[in-house]
Amino acid sequence: MTTLTAQFDVPIGVDSPRTCRKAVLAVLAVWGYVEDDWAAGASVVVSELVTNAVQHGAGSVQIGLEAYGPQVVVSVADGSSAAPRRREPDGRGGRGLVLVEALTLRWHVEEHEGGKRVRAELRLYPDVDGPPVPSGSARDEPLSG
Repeated sequence: MTTLTAQFDVPIGVDSPRTCRKAVLAVLAVWGYVEDDWAAGASVVVSELVTNAVQHGAGSVQIGLEAYGPQVVVSVADGSSAAPRRREPDGRGGRGLVLVEALTLRWHVEEHEGGKRVRAELRLYPDVDGPPVPSGSARDEPLSG
């Protein structure tokens, strides 16, 4: 099975969650993960994890994507070692991790380069085999010079 990966740095600012949603959805679309309801759930997970990293993390923030057929993992790393935790919702937030839990199979926190990385396994893509692999060119013979 083909493994697809992508990683990119997040520009820190008030637009970070929106920017990351767009970037992640674009990468997933290139990989063939385009089913609307599934992509909407992925978008919420990315937004919540990036929001937490920007508001409560430290240093730079990085997003990672891994896809193995119907399984996609989103990870968000930052320089803080403080693990995210659920809290009672109030006027400032508190619903993010509840949404992440509802839209993923599981999520966990691991140490990462002096900080932490939150890894969230998205719900399985609706097509059991995953998206169709984009076609490309192949050569049977090596290029001659």
